[in-house]
Amino acid sequence: MTEHAVDNRPVVLKVDHVAKCFRLPTEQATGLKMAFLNWTKGIKGYTEQHVLKDISFEVRQGDFFGIVGRNGSGKSTLLKIISQIYVPEKGSVTVRGKLVPFIELGVGFNPELTGRENVYLNGALLGFTREEIDAMYDDIVEFAELEDFMDQKLKNYSSGMQVRLAFSVAIKAQGDILVLDEVLAVGDEAFQRKCDNFFAQMKKDPTKTIILVTHSMDAVKRYCDKAILIKDGEIVVSGNKDDVADQYTLENLKVQEAEQKARAAANADSEGRVYPAGLSARVPVLDVRAADSQLVKTREPFRFHVDYEFNEDVEFYLTLTLLDMKRGGIIYDTAADLRQKKRGRQTVTFKLPLDAICNGDYRLTAQLRSLPDPSNIKSNQQLAYTDESRSCDFALRIPGNDGWGLLNKSSMKVKQLD
Repeated sequence: MTEHAVDNRPVVLKVDHVAKCFRLPTEQATGLKMAFLNWTKGIKGYTEQHVLKDISFEVRQGDFFGIVGRNGSGKSTLLKIISQIYVPEKGSVTVRGKLVPFIELGVGFNPELTGRENVYLNGALLGFTREEIDAMYDDIVEFAELEDFMDQKLKNYSSGMQVRLAFSVAIKAQGDILVLDEVLAVGDEAFQRKCDNFFAQMKKDPTKTIILVTHSMDAVKRYCDKAILIKDGEIVVSGNKDDVADQYTLENLKVQEAEQKARAAANADSEGRVYPAGLSARVPVLDVRAADSQLVKTREPFRFHVDYEFNEDVEFYLTLTLLDMKRGGIIYDTAADLRQKKRGRQTVTFKLPLDAICNGDYRLTAQLRSLPDPSNIKSNQQLAYTDESRSCDFALRIPGNDGWGLLNKSSMKVKQLD
């Protein structure tokens, strides 16, 4: 479908100016007199937390629609309103077709009943008749791979078995709209692959609609056609899934950086230290910070600054380490080849080539080391390092540069030998 083509598919979910708030108790009156005094003082006894503010969007039949946002953004509350668990203060939700919610693992399951009984109980809670559940039962059990355990009580199931059964009931239920909240990480690796295949099949069915809430931006880019990003109860990005995923990544980087710096400051205060972890009177400043956007979408080298302060009359150098935060491990270390000449408070700018590595989440750390004997590298001493609050995180999101491993195809080519 072209950008300006008319989409004639029916709207199966319409969220129209929805708002939701919760009342949080602050001061409880212990009697009628106290209640009257509170009323005369204008004390309500509660505060209002506005979780959702004027949310509007549409989902059409056949969409694989993503809803993303950090914890506390309001996305789970939105799903519960869509699933008619909560009622909004303002606005309305219109659903066309049968909606099957899967909000939390195990909701509607009774540990004292058998797996078979729980399938029928959960199906009834979802609004299916016994005849409809009969028709779905074999598919549910086969997908969950629990054929030999269905007559055992659920309390005897492992947590993984319970997850597989609950998820299987949700996705095998013959609904028109499937609402899934944080389910891509359920089960073992083999079951996750089965779920991946299920989603791939669902994407090909124009009559089925899936609404997915997830923290996995890989899942958003792989499965979703459209998405929205919710922040502080409002939609900040809507439509293009890649824009939504990239903005979410950027928001995460900003929040993580702020949290790290706040945590470092709090630790310093509580422990009475003059200098944060990794610093001292000899090196009171050492910090790595981005010169370019922390969300990298091109192969241009990534530029960053290192701030340091050092005044001693001894040779010294910086080391830089690149860490892979997603796959784990040290990617690159500069060793002792970044010797510095300028003393005092200084800022050094570097650029990091990105040609060899796949998309991922990375961290740059720095150390400042002295070299008392310039002819002997083994004489070096660590003077300072950057903790996580003073390191630089960035995300690589270059189109066509995805891969399970670290090195991309252009830098690592395997040749077959005849």
